[in-house]
Amino acid sequence: MNIAIDGPAGAGKSSIAKRVAKEMSFVYVDTGAMFRTMAYYFLQNGIDTADETQVAANCDKIEIRIEYKNDEQHIFLNGTDVSTEIRKEEVGNNASIVAKYSVVREKLLQLQRNMAETSNVIMDGRDIGTVVLPNAEVKIFLTASSRVRAERRYKELVEKGEVCNLDDIEKDIIARDEQDMNRDIAPLKQAEDAVLVDSSYMTIDEVVETIQKIAKDR
Repeated sequence: MNIAIDGPAGAGKSSIAKRVAKEMSFVYVDTGAMFRTMAYYFLQNGIDTADETQVAANCDKIEIRIEYKNDEQHIFLNGTDVSTEIRKEEVGNNASIVAKYSVVREKLLQLQRNMAETSNVIMDGRDIGTVVLPNAEVKIFLTASSRVRAERRYKELVEKGEVCNLDDIEKDIIARDEQDMNRDIAPLKQAEDAVLVDSSYMTIDEVVETIQKIAKDR
């Protein structure tokens, strides 16, 4: 069984998907981490993510592997665990840029589909229900207002000891939404058969329960 969760940046897709996966004994696949890993490689190697030609020329140098340790997903870039490094704000913003390129999406698509074919998975991203797993039995479009999403991200960063500005975070989120929704390839949109879940005024427990109920009903 496949559960697809799509939605904009900061909607809580990863946190929710992890919880649902644990409670339903599914494999959690964080596709955003894959795009972040691609972006991280380009940033580390001085490759301009805005230059599609440069990005395409370097894709073959990237090997991504996913492993699970103590039920936690770890992502490896050319043999090195980069699970922590890819969570930086700069990496996330550049991941949204490289996700527009077909060469990047094609590289990751087969890896994602292979995992879905061999296990019960819950996968989150921007185009899981529309492109990656169009035949998923359950599709959720998880969203929240830009301000609520910014407040959640601000809290996360402050707890990590990072200095940040709430208004700037919201501007970045709105810009990423615009970029994700208007890219030519696999834009962010709600699948026709997806259930809309607005988590702006819901607790994590309430969202998890909602998604589990939808999955069990299917």
